[in-house]
Amino acid sequence: MFAAWEVGVWKALCGHVQPDLIVGASAGAWVGWAIAGGATVEELASEWRDPLCAEIMRPGLHRMGCLRPEGMHKKARELHERFRPKVPFAMTLVEVPTLRLRIVRDSEITWQHLAAACSIPFAFPPVEIGGKHYVDGGFRGALPLWVAEELGATHAIAVNCLTLWPFRALRMIMRPPTASSKLAVTLIEPSRPLGSVRESVFWNATNIESWIARGVEDGTRALSSVRM
Repeated sequence: MFAAWEVGVWKALCGHVQPDLIVGASAGAWVGWAIAGGATVEELASEWRDPLCAEIMRPGLHRMGCLRPEGMHKKARELHERFRPKVPFAMTLVEVPTLRLRIVRDSEITWQHLAAACSIPFAFPPVEIGGKHYVDGGFRGALPLWVAEELGATHAIAVNCLTLWPFRALRMIMRPPTASSKLAVTLIEPSRPLGSVRESVFWNATNIESWIARGVEDGTRALSSVRM
């Protein structure tokens, strides 16, 4: 749900930057997919304001975790039907059990790839694609700057909402790939904590509005560094 903050950041940036490439992981892949597909800021914000968004993270025990996949898969299908990339777009997935990272791009992306992008390990079941199983690319790094560099980027605006200690600890454990020092990066992160881990999981209308507004504030504050 913290991705609502990313929507606010984009609201602040969209009138000033035109990306040549968008790369995303986890819920950031959904936001990036919609932006690449030409979604307006209001269309993007409405995705997170919609009370049906609460269905994405519905509790329910199963042998692979504690969240039922049906609502999340439904949203992935809807996003895939509504948007198609108009600018180059890439996202990351993690293959299990090997934990190999996979880059998926543009027209090869199906609704199953979008679903896998948000299949949090030990919460949602992995998604089978082509006989292999995939989970959330953020498990191996929610800020895939290395992908942007691999695909030719020389400058990047990096929008990172996962700054709580559990996510920092996961990065230390998983040691995600990193971009080289040749990639010029402007990093935008929340100026103050967005909330608890529980709040990042369960939809709340007040939180969504607050995070979008904070994203606008943080994006506006960063404008002097990101104008291109």
